[in-house]
Amino acid sequence: MDQTKRLDWVDAAKGISILLVVMLYATNGAGEATNGVGAFHYIIGFATPFRMPEFFLISGLFLANVIARPWAKFADRRVVHYLYFYLLWAAIHLILKVGLASADPVGAGQQFVWALVQPYGVLWFIYVLALTGIAAKVVTELRIPHWLTFAGAAALSMAQFDTPSYAFDQFARYFVFFYAGYALAPVIFKLVSRAIAAPVIATTGLLAWAALNGALVFTPGFVAEPGHFTMGLAENPLLEFALALSGSIALCVLAGLLSKAKWMGWLTLIGQRSLAIYVAFVIPLGFSRLALVKLGLISDTTMLSAVTMIIALIVPLAGYWVIQKVGFGGFLFNRPQWATLSQNGKKSDHSIKYGAPAE
Repeated sequence: MDQTKRLDWVDAAKGISILLVVMLYATNGAGEATNGVGAFHYIIGFATPFRMPEFFLISGLFLANVIARPWAKFADRRVVHYLYFYLLWAAIHLILKVGLASADPVGAGQQFVWALVQPYGVLWFIYVLALTGIAAKVVTELRIPHWLTFAGAAALSMAQFDTPSYAFDQFARYFVFFYAGYALAPVIFKLVSRAIAAPVIATTGLLAWAALNGALVFTPGFVAEPGHFTMGLAENPLLEFALALSGSIALCVLAGLLSKAKWMGWLTLIGQRSLAIYVAFVIPLGFSRLALVKLGLISDTTMLSAVTMIIALIVPLAGYWVIQKVGFGGFLFNRPQWATLSQNGKKSDHSIKYGAPAE
Protein backbone atom coordinates (compact mmCIF):
# COMPACT_ATOMS: atom_id res chain seq x y z
CA MET A 1 0.00 0.00 0.00
CA ASP A 2 1.45 3.37 -0.94
CA GLN A 3 1.79 6.31 1.44
CA THR A 4 -1.24 8.19 0.13
CA LYS A 5 -3.63 5.25 0.51
CA ARG A 6 -2.19 4.47 3.91
CA LEU A 7 -2.80 7.98 5.13
CA ASP A 8 -6.33 7.91 3.74
CA TRP A 9 -7.38 5.04 5.96
CA VAL A 10 -5.36 6.28 8.92
CA ASP A 11 -7.15 9.63 8.67
CA ALA A 12 -10.48 7.83 8.35
CA ALA A 13 -9.64 5.82 11.50
CA LYS A 14 -8.83 9.05 13.34
CA GLY A 15 -12.10 10.44 12.04
CA ILE A 16 -14.01 7.53 13.57
CA SER A 17 -12.13 7.99 16.84
CA ILE A 18 -12.79 11.71 17.20
CA LEU A 19 -16.40 11.23 16.16
CA LEU A 20 -16.91 8.69 18.95
CA VAL A 21 -15.18 10.91 21.52
CA VAL A 22 -17.29 13.97 20.63
CA MET A 23 -20.39 11.76 20.58
CA LEU A 24 -19.58 10.51 24.08
CA TYR A 25 -19.38 13.99 25.60
CA ALA A 26 -22.36 15.29 23.62
CA THR A 27 -24.48 12.29 24.62
CA ASN A 28 -23.58 12.26 28.30
CA GLY A 29 -24.03 16.01 28.52
CA ALA A 30 -27.41 15.87 26.77
CA GLY A 31 -28.50 12.98 28.98
CA GLU A 32 -27.65 14.85 32.15
CA ALA A 33 -29.27 18.05 30.87
CA THR A 34 -32.55 16.29 29.99
CA ASN A 35 -32.30 13.50 32.58
CA GLY A 36 -32.96 11.04 29.77
CA VAL A 37 -31.41 8.30 27.68
CA GLY A 38 -31.35 8.56 23.89
CA ALA A 39 -30.30 6.49 20.89
CA PHE A 40 -26.71 7.71 21.02
CA HIS A 41 -26.30 6.25 24.50
CA TYR A 42 -26.46 2.78 22.97
CA ILE A 43 -24.00 3.63 20.21
CA ILE A 44 -21.60 4.90 22.86
CA GLY A 45 -22.30 1.80 24.92
CA PHE A 46 -21.38 -0.43 21.99
CA ALA A 47 -18.14 1.52 21.44
CA THR A 48 -17.15 1.61 25.13
CA PRO A 49 -14.51 -1.16 24.98
CA PHE A 50 -12.56 0.26 22.01
CA ARG A 51 -13.35 3.99 21.80
CA MET A 52 -10.17 5.31 23.45
CA PRO A 53 -7.95 2.25 22.84
CA GLU A 54 -8.29 2.81 19.10
CA PHE A 55 -7.16 6.42 19.43
CA PHE A 56 -4.01 5.26 21.20
CA LEU A 57 -3.39 2.41 18.76
CA ILE A 58 -3.62 4.78 15.79
CA SER A 59 -1.26 7.21 17.55
CA GLY A 60 1.37 4.49 17.80
CA LEU A 61 1.23 3.29 14.19
CA PHE A 62 4.06 5.50 12.91
CA LEU A 63 6.21 5.43 16.03
CA ALA A 64 8.76 3.25 14.23
CA ASN A 65 9.62 6.27 12.06
CA VAL A 66 10.96 8.22 15.04
CA ILE A 67 11.70 5.77 17.86
CA ALA A 68 15.39 5.34 16.86
CA ARG A 69 16.09 9.08 16.76
CA PRO A 70 18.24 10.73 19.46
CA TRP A 71 16.30 11.66 22.58
CA ALA A 72 16.14 15.37 21.77
CA LYS A 73 14.66 14.83 18.30
CA PHE A 74 12.32 12.15 19.54
CA ALA A 75 11.14 14.26 22.47
CA ASP A 76 10.47 17.20 20.16
CA ARG A 77 8.16 15.09 18.02
CA ARG A 78 6.51 12.88 20.59
CA VAL A 79 6.63 14.77 23.88
CA VAL A 80 7.09 18.53 23.49
CA HIS A 81 4.65 18.54 20.58
CA TYR A 82 1.80 17.23 22.69
CA LEU A 83 2.69 19.14 25.85
CA TYR A 84 2.66 22.44 23.95
CA PHE A 85 -0.94 21.91 22.84
CA TYR A 86 -1.95 20.50 26.22
CA LEU A 87 -0.66 23.52 28.17
CA LEU A 88 -1.99 26.02 25.65
CA TRP A 89 -5.50 24.61 25.52
CA ALA A 90 -5.67 23.86 29.23
CA ALA A 91 -5.05 27.57 29.77
CA ILE A 92 -7.70 28.51 27.19
CA HIS A 93 -10.30 26.17 28.72
CA LEU A 94 -9.65 27.42 32.23
CA ILE A 95 -9.72 31.08 31.24
CA LEU A 96 -13.07 30.62 29.48
CA LYS A 97 -14.75 28.22 31.92
CA VAL A 98 -13.37 29.41 35.24
CA GLY A 99 -11.75 32.78 34.74
CA LEU A 100 -14.58 34.31 32.70
CA ALA A 101 -17.72 32.14 32.96
CA SER A 102 -17.31 31.69 36.73
CA ALA A 103 -15.58 35.05 37.25
CA ASP A 104 -12.80 33.35 39.20
CA PRO A 105 -9.39 34.23 37.68
CA VAL A 106 -7.54 33.14 40.82
CA GLY A 107 -9.25 29.77 40.71
CA ALA A 108 -8.34 29.44 37.03
CA GLY A 109 -4.69 30.04 37.86
CA GLN A 110 -4.74 27.54 40.70
CA GLN A 111 -6.34 24.89 38.51
CA PHE A 112 -3.77 25.50 35.79
CA VAL A 113 -0.93 24.86 38.21
CA TRP A 114 -2.67 21.67 39.34
CA ALA A 115 -3.13 20.68 35.67
CA LEU A 116 0.65 20.36 35.38
CA VAL A 117 0.50 17.13 37.39
CA GLN A 118 -3.16 16.13 37.12
CA PRO A 119 -4.46 16.20 33.50
CA TYR A 120 -7.29 18.66 32.97
CA GLY A 121 -10.61 17.48 31.58
CA VAL A 122 -10.79 15.95 28.14
CA LEU A 123 -7.20 17.08 27.48
CA TRP A 124 -5.92 14.12 29.52
CA PHE A 125 -5.50 12.18 26.26
CA ILE A 126 -2.85 14.58 24.93
CA TYR A 127 -1.06 14.62 28.29
CA VAL A 128 -0.95 10.83 28.41
CA LEU A 129 0.20 10.59 24.78
CA ALA A 130 3.38 12.37 25.84
CA LEU A 131 3.85 9.83 28.64
CA THR A 132 3.29 6.86 26.33
CA GLY A 133 5.90 8.23 23.93
CA ILE A 134 8.47 8.47 26.71
CA ALA A 135 7.69 4.97 27.96
CA ALA A 136 7.94 3.45 24.49
CA LYS A 137 11.30 5.13 23.95
CA VAL A 138 12.62 3.88 27.30
CA VAL A 139 11.66 0.24 26.74
CA THR A 140 13.12 0.42 23.23
CA GLU A 141 16.39 1.86 24.52
CA LEU A 142 16.49 -0.94 27.11
CA ARG A 143 15.96 -3.46 24.27
CA ILE A 144 13.05 -5.12 26.05
CA PRO A 145 11.37 -7.57 23.64
CA HIS A 146 8.03 -6.57 22.16
CA TRP A 147 6.26 -9.58 23.65
CA LEU A 148 7.51 -8.85 27.16
CA THR A 149 6.60 -5.16 26.99
CA PHE A 150 3.18 -6.01 25.61
CA ALA A 151 2.55 -8.63 28.30
CA GLY A 152 3.53 -6.23 31.08
CA ALA A 153 1.50 -3.38 29.59
CA ALA A 154 -1.53 -5.66 29.15
CA ALA A 155 -1.33 -6.64 32.82
CA LEU A 156 -1.20 -2.96 33.78
CA SER A 157 -4.24 -2.26 31.61
CA MET A 158 -6.33 -5.07 33.04
CA ALA A 159 -5.42 -4.06 36.60
CA GLN A 160 -7.62 -0.99 36.07
CA PHE A 161 -5.92 1.15 38.71
CA ASP A 162 -7.85 3.78 40.61
CA THR A 163 -5.19 5.84 42.37
CA PRO A 164 -5.04 9.54 43.28
CA SER A 165 -2.99 10.06 40.08
CA TYR A 166 -5.33 10.21 37.09
CA ALA A 167 -2.32 10.49 34.78
CA PHE A 168 -0.92 7.20 36.04
CA ASP A 169 -4.28 5.44 35.90
CA GLN A 170 -4.89 6.45 32.27
CA PHE A 171 -1.31 5.70 31.25
CA ALA A 172 -1.52 2.26 32.83
CA ARG A 173 -4.81 1.56 31.08
CA TYR A 174 -3.90 2.71 27.57
CA PHE A 175 -0.14 2.35 27.08
CA VAL A 176 -0.60 -1.21 25.85
CA PHE A 177 -2.72 -0.02 22.92
CA PHE A 178 -0.24 2.68 21.96
CA TYR A 179 2.54 0.10 22.07
CA ALA A 180 0.42 -2.39 20.12
CA GLY A 181 0.04 0.19 17.36
CA TYR A 182 3.83 0.46 17.21
CA ALA A 183 4.67 -3.25 17.53
CA LEU A 184 1.84 -4.54 15.32
CA ALA A 185 1.98 -1.79 12.68
CA PRO A 186 3.28 -4.06 9.87
CA VAL A 187 0.53 -6.60 10.60
CA ILE A 188 -2.17 -3.93 10.79
CA PHE A 189 -1.09 -2.27 7.53
CA LYS A 190 -1.07 -5.64 5.77
CA LEU A 191 -4.47 -6.57 7.22
CA VAL A 192 -6.06 -3.31 6.09
CA SER A 193 -4.49 -3.67 2.64
CA ARG A 194 -5.97 -7.15 2.28
CA ALA A 195 -9.33 -5.95 3.55
CA ILE A 196 -9.45 -3.23 0.91
CA ALA A 197 -8.62 -5.83 -1.74
CA ALA A 198 -11.36 -8.19 -0.49
CA PRO A 199 -14.19 -5.98 0.81
CA VAL A 200 -16.84 -8.72 0.93
CA ILE A 201 -14.73 -10.97 3.15
CA ALA A 202 -13.68 -7.99 5.28
CA THR A 203 -17.27 -6.85 5.74
CA THR A 204 -18.31 -10.36 6.78
CA GLY A 205 -15.53 -10.39 9.37
CA LEU A 206 -16.58 -6.97 10.67
CA LEU A 207 -20.19 -8.09 11.06
CA ALA A 208 -19.07 -11.12 13.05
CA TRP A 209 -16.91 -8.92 15.28
CA ALA A 210 -19.76 -6.42 15.77
CA ALA A 211 -22.14 -9.21 16.77
CA LEU A 212 -19.70 -10.57 19.35
CA ASN A 213 -18.85 -7.13 20.72
CA GLY A 214 -22.52 -6.21 21.00
CA ALA A 215 -23.42 -9.51 22.63
CA LEU A 216 -20.80 -9.07 25.35
CA VAL A 217 -21.60 -5.39 25.94
CA PHE A 218 -25.39 -5.71 26.06
CA THR A 219 -25.66 -8.91 28.09
CA PRO A 220 -27.70 -8.77 31.32
CA GLY A 221 -26.08 -6.31 33.66
CA PHE A 222 -25.72 -3.45 31.19
CA VAL A 223 -27.27 -0.19 32.28
CA ALA A 224 -27.75 2.96 30.21
CA GLU A 225 -27.99 6.04 32.41
CA PRO A 226 -28.15 9.73 31.41
CA GLY A 227 -24.43 10.32 32.02
CA HIS A 228 -22.98 6.82 32.18
CA PHE A 229 -23.08 3.39 30.57
CA THR A 230 -22.32 0.13 32.38
CA MET A 231 -21.51 -2.87 30.20
CA GLY A 232 -22.64 -6.44 30.76
CA LEU A 233 -20.11 -9.30 30.56
CA ALA A 234 -17.67 -6.92 28.85
CA GLU A 235 -17.06 -5.29 32.25
CA ASN A 236 -14.79 -8.24 33.01
CA PRO A 237 -11.22 -6.86 32.67
CA LEU A 238 -9.98 -9.72 30.49
CA LEU A 239 -12.97 -9.60 28.15
CA GLU A 240 -12.85 -5.81 28.00
CA PHE A 241 -9.17 -5.91 27.07
CA ALA A 242 -9.81 -8.49 24.35
CA LEU A 243 -12.68 -6.40 22.96
CA ALA A 244 -10.57 -3.24 23.14
CA LEU A 245 -7.72 -4.72 21.11
CA SER A 246 -9.92 -6.54 18.59
CA GLY A 247 -12.21 -3.53 18.29
CA SER A 248 -9.30 -1.16 17.65
CA ILE A 249 -8.02 -3.37 14.83
CA ALA A 250 -11.55 -3.84 13.49
CA LEU A 251 -11.99 -0.08 13.24
CA CYS A 252 -8.75 0.11 11.24
CA VAL A 253 -10.24 -2.38 8.80
CA LEU A 254 -13.52 -0.46 8.72
CA ALA A 255 -11.60 2.76 8.08
CA GLY A 256 -9.79 1.08 5.20
CA LEU A 257 -13.10 0.16 3.57
CA LEU A 258 -14.68 3.56 4.21
CA SER A 259 -11.64 5.44 2.88
CA LYS A 260 -12.39 4.00 -0.57
CA ALA A 261 -15.86 5.53 -0.66
CA LYS A 262 -15.87 9.06 -2.07
CA TRP A 263 -18.98 9.99 -0.11
CA MET A 264 -17.06 9.33 3.11
CA GLY A 265 -14.51 12.05 2.38
CA TRP A 266 -15.88 14.05 5.32
CA LEU A 267 -14.65 11.31 7.66
CA THR A 268 -11.12 11.60 6.31
CA LEU A 269 -11.34 15.39 6.64
CA ILE A 270 -12.21 15.36 10.33
CA GLY A 271 -9.54 12.73 10.84
CA GLN A 272 -6.94 15.04 9.32
CA ARG A 273 -7.96 17.66 11.86
CA SER A 274 -8.66 15.25 14.70
CA LEU A 275 -6.41 16.80 17.33
CA ALA A 276 -7.54 20.30 16.38
CA ILE A 277 -11.10 19.15 17.06
CA TYR A 278 -10.07 17.34 20.23
CA VAL A 279 -8.48 20.32 21.93
CA ALA A 280 -11.38 22.68 21.20
CA PHE A 281 -14.66 20.77 20.85
CA VAL A 282 -15.80 20.90 24.49
CA ILE A 283 -16.02 24.70 24.35
CA PRO A 284 -18.70 24.99 21.60
CA LEU A 285 -20.27 21.77 22.90
CA GLY A 286 -20.82 23.17 26.39
CA PHE A 287 -22.00 26.62 25.32
CA SER A 288 -24.35 25.30 22.62
CA ARG A 289 -25.96 22.78 24.97
CA LEU A 290 -26.44 25.43 27.66
CA ALA A 291 -28.02 27.83 25.17
CA LEU A 292 -30.33 25.23 23.62
CA VAL A 293 -31.55 24.00 27.01
CA LYS A 294 -31.94 27.49 28.56
CA LEU A 295 -33.92 28.71 25.55
CA GLY A 296 -36.06 25.58 25.56
CA LEU A 297 -35.35 24.91 21.89
CA ILE A 298 -34.59 21.20 22.27
CA SER A 299 -35.77 18.86 25.02
CA ASP A 300 -35.35 15.49 23.32
CA THR A 301 -32.18 13.70 24.46
CA THR A 302 -31.30 12.18 21.08
CA MET A 303 -31.88 15.43 19.18
CA LEU A 304 -29.89 17.47 21.70
CA SER A 305 -27.04 14.97 21.44
CA ALA A 306 -27.02 15.14 17.65
CA VAL A 307 -27.21 18.93 17.35
CA THR A 308 -24.55 19.67 19.95
CA MET A 309 -22.29 16.97 18.49
CA ILE A 310 -22.49 18.53 15.03
CA ILE A 311 -21.81 21.99 16.43
CA ALA A 312 -18.84 20.67 18.43
CA LEU A 313 -17.35 19.18 15.25
CA ILE A 314 -18.00 22.08 12.91
CA VAL A 315 -16.87 25.00 15.08
CA PRO A 316 -13.24 23.83 15.55
CA LEU A 317 -13.01 22.99 11.83
CA ALA A 318 -14.37 26.42 10.94
CA GLY A 319 -11.97 28.07 13.38
CA TYR A 320 -9.04 26.18 11.88
CA TRP A 321 -10.09 27.23 8.36
CA VAL A 322 -10.50 30.90 9.33
CA ILE A 323 -7.10 30.98 11.02
CA GLN A 324 -5.43 29.53 7.94
CA LYS A 325 -7.15 32.13 5.74
CA VAL A 326 -6.48 35.23 7.84
CA GLY A 327 -2.99 34.19 8.89
CA PHE A 328 -3.54 35.13 12.54
CA GLY A 329 -3.78 32.77 15.49
CA GLY A 330 -1.81 29.98 13.88
CA PHE A 331 -0.18 29.16 17.23
CA LEU A 332 -3.52 27.64 18.32
CA PHE A 333 -3.19 24.73 15.89
CA ASN A 334 0.44 24.92 14.74
CA ARG A 335 3.35 24.72 17.14
CA PRO A 336 5.60 27.78 16.67
CA GLN A 337 9.35 27.39 16.17
CA TRP A 338 10.15 28.75 19.63
CA ALA A 339 8.26 25.82 21.16
CA THR A 340 10.51 23.21 19.54
CA LEU A 341 13.81 21.63 20.50
CA SER A 342 15.20 22.25 17.01
CA GLN A 343 18.77 23.50 17.09
CA ASN A 344 19.28 24.24 13.41
CA GLY A 345 16.57 26.83 12.91
CA LYS A 346 15.04 24.95 9.98
CA LYS A 347 11.31 25.17 9.61
CA SER A 348 9.36 21.97 9.99
CA ASP A 349 5.71 20.98 10.04
CA HIS A 350 4.44 21.07 13.61
CA SER A 351 0.79 21.21 12.62
CA ILE A 352 -1.74 19.08 14.46
CA LYS A 353 -3.77 18.50 11.32
CA TYR A 354 -3.11 14.75 11.36
CA GLY A 355 -3.41 14.33 15.09
CA ALA A 356 0.29 13.58 15.33
CA PRO A 357 3.45 15.42 14.46
CA ALA A 358 4.88 15.01 11.00
CA GLU A 359 7.40 12.23 10.90
